[in-house]
Amino acid sequence: MKGHKRDIVSTGKAPLKSPVAVSVGLHLLVFGIALAGWSWNTPPEPEPRSISARLISPEPRPTPVVEEQDEADKEQERKQAQAREQEEAERQRQAEEKARQEAERKAQEEARRREEERRQQEAQAKELAEKQAREREAARQKAEAEAKERERQKAEEERKRQEEAKRRAEEEKRRQEEQRKKEEAERQRREEEARKEAERKRLEAERRLREQQLEALADQARQEREAEARRQQEAAAARAREAQMQSESDKYQALIRERLKQAWYPPSSANENMTARLQITLLPTGELASVKLVGSSGNTAFDNSALSAVRSLNRYPIPDNRDTFERYFRQFMIEFNPQRLR
Repeated sequence: MKGHKRDIVSTGKAPLKSPVAVSVGLHLLVFGIALAGWSWNTPPEPEPRSISARLISPEPRPTPVVEEQDEADKEQERKQAQAREQEEAERQRQAEEKARQEAERKAQEEARRREEERRQQEAQAKELAEKQAREREAARQKAEAEAKERERQKAEEERKRQEEAKRRAEEEKRRQEEQRKKEEAERQRREEEARKEAERKRLEAERRLREQQLEALADQARQEREAEARRQQEAAAARAREAQMQSESDKYQALIRERLKQAWYPPSSANENMTARLQITLLPTGELASVKLVGSSGNTAFDNSALSAVRSLNRYPIPDNRDTFERYFRQFMIEFNPQRLR
C-alpha cells in the first residue's frame, strides 16, 4: 500500500549469472509488490503492521565476468558452427570423392568401350585389308592367267600362220619349179636381154644418183653463199649501227661537256694538276639519277664544285635511240680538269 515499505532480505545466495534471469526475477518482484499494494474495494481489514520495504537490486558483477561468459558461449557456438562446417565439408568432400570415383569409373568404362571399338575397327580394317589383298591377288592371278592364255593363243596363231606360210611357200616353190622348167628355154633366150636391161637400169640409177649428189652439193654451196651474204649484210648493218651510235655518242658527249663547262665554276685555288673523276647515272628522260665522286682531286672545294656543276643541270642532252642511251649514257664517267672536261 501507498506509503508502506517492505524489507526485502537478501538470502545471501549468489546472484543469477544470466542477465536474462536477473531481469525476469526483477519483473516478478515488481509485479508481486504491485499486487500487494493494490487497493481492493473490500471491507477494511485490520491495519497490517507497517513494513518498511526497500528494493535492493542485485549487486552487479564486474563486466568482465559477463563478458567472459559471453565469450565462452560464443566460443562454444563458434566451435559448434565450426564442427557443423567441418561435418558439412566432410559430407561435401565425401560427395565429391564419390562423384570423382563415379566419373573415373565412367571414364574407365568409356576408355574400355573406345578401346574395344578401336580393336573392333582395327580388326575390321585388317579383315577388309586382307580381303582386298586376297581380291587383288585373285585379280592378279586371273590377269596373269588371262595374259598367259592370250600369249598361248597368240603363239598358237603364230605357229598356224607360219605353218600356213610354209605350206604356201612350198606350193609356190613347186609351182615355180614347174614353171621354171616350162620357161627354161624362154628364160635362156631372154636372159641376155634382161642382163642388158639390168645393166642399163644400173647405169641410169648411177647417173641419177650422181646428178642428185651434184644438185645437193650445188644447193649446199648456194645456201652457204646466201648465209655468208646474210652474215656480211648483218655485219655491215652492225657496223653502220655502231658507227651511228658512236657518232651520236660523240655528239651528245660534246653537248654534255659543253653544258657542264658552262655550269662549272672551279675555285680560285684550282690548278691544272687537279682532276676530279665523277660517275654519273641518268634516267631515260635525261634527268640526273645519281652522281658519285670516284676519284678525288685532293681538294675538297674543287671536288664540290664539280659535283655542283653536275647537279645543276635539270636535264642532260641524250640521244633518242634507246640502245645508244643504254650503252653510252645510262652510266658514264667524266673528269673535271681546269684545262679540259673528259
